[in-house]
Amino acid sequence: MKQSRTESKSEKAQHAKPVGMTAAAGFQIGVRRTLPSTVQQAWSLLISPEGMELWIGEVDKLELKLGQTFAAAGGITGEFRVVKPPEQLRMRWKLPGWEHPSTLQIRVLPAAQGKATVSFHQEKLEDMSAREAMKSHWEEVLASLRELADQMGSKK
Repeated sequence: MKQSRTESKSEKAQHAKPVGMTAAAGFQIGVRRTLPSTVQQAWSLLISPEGMELWIGEVDKLELKLGQTFAAAGGITGEFRVVKPPEQLRMRWKLPGWEHPSTLQIRVLPAAQGKATVSFHQEKLEDMSAREAMKSHWEEVLASLRELADQMGSKK
């Protein structure tokens, strides 16, 4: 017996993956914003104490090198897996209370007119709730980075 189109679409909808879900990386999120900075200026901002406090939290003299682990005052922990100045950081990144670490990648990409785009991509998130929370978090981080970039630009 043939299925009707309505039943077929309904059945497909039941098997569709939720937004942000992949087979290989679990739930993931990506957020990016263009800053009024060059790639080098955006990188310097990102790894400055003020910038790192936004995406890691308060840490003492963190060296950005392969295998370096970190633990912030607020409980975020991690380990750098890729360090390629001035364009990429990839790390294990874990909030307090999470059962497993996620993978966080931060990229600084050249954009039009000498500007730079900063991108946060996080995967291996536990569920849709963690995905939504991290989406909001990275949007706030990028807004704060933009404010810092604007302040630094006005100090020149």
